[in-house]
Amino acid sequence: MNYRIVVDSSANRLTDGHLISVPLKIVTDERQYVDDETLPLDEMLEYLSNYKGKSGTSCPNTAEYVEAFGDADWVFAITITSNLSGSYNAARIACEEYEETNPGKRAYVFDSLSAGPELVLLVEKIEEYMAQGMDFDQIVSAVEKYKEDTTI
Repeated sequence: MNYRIVVDSSANRLTDGHLISVPLKIVTDERQYVDDETLPLDEMLEYLSNYKGKSGTSCPNTAEYVEAFGDADWVFAITITSNLSGSYNAARIACEEYEETNPGKRAYVFDSLSAGPELVLLVEKIEEYMAQGMDFDQIVSAVEKYKEDTTI
């Protein structure tokens, strides 16, 4: 089965095989840093410690999610909690768009209700269920149930 697991960079996981990471961004009025493997962390930290203006974050947009889905038959997206970011909503819209423009393909987004380690647990659970040969709907249902029982 051709599948993808797409996470935002709050998962702290790099793209690897079926796993694709879509970067969040750290933004100021003057600069934007992309949270991926090219992020100049020391430079960013020094800049932000001296910067006196407004700073914040920006979530991946719908197009970035759709691009990350590639041509997968099944897409499982996992985002940082929707309480902190628009990443979930962007991924949800991307899933709807993906299914509309790719008949027969399936996409679902999980709101982790958390960050970092919780996303990693959900990635591992999806990979486990894929290895067991579960179908798309079974995986979605089982991961949603698993998510209810985890709290990080």
